[in-house]
Amino acid sequence: MKSVFMIGEQRSGSNLLRLMLEQHPRVTAPHPPHILQRMMPLLPVYGDLGSDSAFRRLIADVCELIRRNPVPWDQVELSEEKIFSRCRERSLVAVYGASMDLYAEAEQADYWVCKSMQNIRWVDDLERYFDEPVYIYLYRDPRDVCLSFTKAVVGEKHPYFIAKKWVELQRLCLDAREKVGEKRFYSLSYESLVADSCGELGKLMDFMGLDYRETQQEFYHSRAAWEAAHASKLWENVGKPVTNSRVGRFRAGLTYDQIHIVESVAQDIINELGYESEVITVTDPLEFSTELIHQYDHVNKDLKQAVMMHCEPKDLARRSYQQALLEEISERISA
Repeated sequence: MKSVFMIGEQRSGSNLLRLMLEQHPRVTAPHPPHILQRMMPLLPVYGDLGSDSAFRRLIADVCELIRRNPVPWDQVELSEEKIFSRCRERSLVAVYGASMDLYAEAEQADYWVCKSMQNIRWVDDLERYFDEPVYIYLYRDPRDVCLSFTKAVVGEKHPYFIAKKWVELQRLCLDAREKVGEKRFYSLSYESLVADSCGELGKLMDFMGLDYRETQQEFYHSRAAWEAAHASKLWENVGKPVTNSRVGRFRAGLTYDQIHIVESVAQDIINELGYESEVITVTDPLEFSTELIHQYDHVNKDLKQAVMMHCEPKDLARRSYQQALLEEISERISA
């Protein structure tokens, strides 16, 4: 089974690419429950995973997390016993890998793709556990990422904090590219993908050792696209054909000051990835004092609350269902 990890930051076209890849008969790419991202901080709850009871409890919780995913894994019946028997070590990464393998086998696929973008934080664990895993680094102009996050139910809402996280994740990806090497690491910009989806997807498939299929461009007709598009406004665009209409929207969607903040935070990596600064070219980067960041934090919290108040009840309920499990697990620490 070949393991493929899509890395970078959300709001960069990862669902679009996931669905394109999944249209290949040898590839499966389920909507991710973000196992490592959500469960790694909770590992102290379980104690010594060398204990069968502790390790089985972790497996049971991961299975429940998957069952509560906003886009369900209907294609596979998760077996805690099968996961337990497949783990080559007592670790969360092993449970994650076994779960993905079971899904791929149910789909009769030779490759599985996970688009849990923050998996880059655990690249050392991935490199150690998986057999020559492949990485697809998908990146997008941080100003468009910022605009997208300001409207999304997830993530930060103030440009300063959106840009800080974007920089952190891009740096982790670029560092991993140096460590892993070009043989197993593919870099792709969102802008290139939507400008020439046939050409770019063809090159990516060739990198993965697979043939390109024209039907991959018709991803928006698939059941997976329909499920994602109807599960949340976050993913509603995957039910439509590829378009480059969302490239450069920040020019109309962000204010001059917001663009100035993003470019001041992300200037070095903006240049490294081949984007061009617009505000910084005519004025100096901003300096962020502790007091100013504190002010931004208050605004960020207010903006998050405002977004949640206008979230669709069904979307909120799907997310709350998974979040409730994480809170329940977290409470075991005090218990």
